Amino acid sequence: MSSAHTPSDPPASSALWHGTTIVTVRKNGIVAVGGDGQVSIGQTIVKGNAKKVRRLAGGGVIGGFAGATADAFTLFERLEAKLEQYPGQLMRAAVELAKDWRTDRYLRRLEAMMIVVDPKVSLVLTGTGDVLEPENGVMGIGSGGNYALAAARSLIDTDLDAEQIVRRSLAIAAEICVYTNDKVVVETMTT
Repeated sequence: MSSAHTPSDPPASSALWHGTTIVTVRKNGIVAVGGDGQVSIGQTIVKGNAKKVRRLAGGGVIGGFAGATADAFTLFERLEAKLEQYPGQLMRAAVELAKDWRTDRYLRRLEAMMIVVDPKVSLVLTGTGDVLEPENGVMGIGSGGNYALAAARSLIDTDLDAEQIVRRSLAIAAEICVYTNDKVVVETMTT
């Protein structure tokens, strides 16, 4: 006998959770990371102003996450610990986190992706052990990530600065992706 899922039941997995568009742009001595605020379960928007972009390591790193919120916070905490272990070495800390994420039985179950940046490097981290440095300093993740990425790439050679490109790219993604809204948070730092 199979049980039917009703709308009042809690989600069986975070696969039902949708949302988040995170994009980063590195241009003319500035790196910007921005994300929208929508959190959805299935077809329902449960929150519109979530903060998915934040500063880490005393402000020296900016991170943005896509995926299950609790999982992302766990990963942020683990990354903070790695950054304490390897101060000023985002790449090393990210590689060490990716190793743990891929091999640790508990961490392997976490469903999230992260964009992390510091003045020197921009990285995308995934649960499959990937630590990717984006081409041309532009990357997008999440449900609207490809839309924001395409928009950012098309705007990179314009007169807009990094923050303006991030904001415009997120606005374009929000017009296309139903799991992305226009309540954005953008953090910047000088490179």
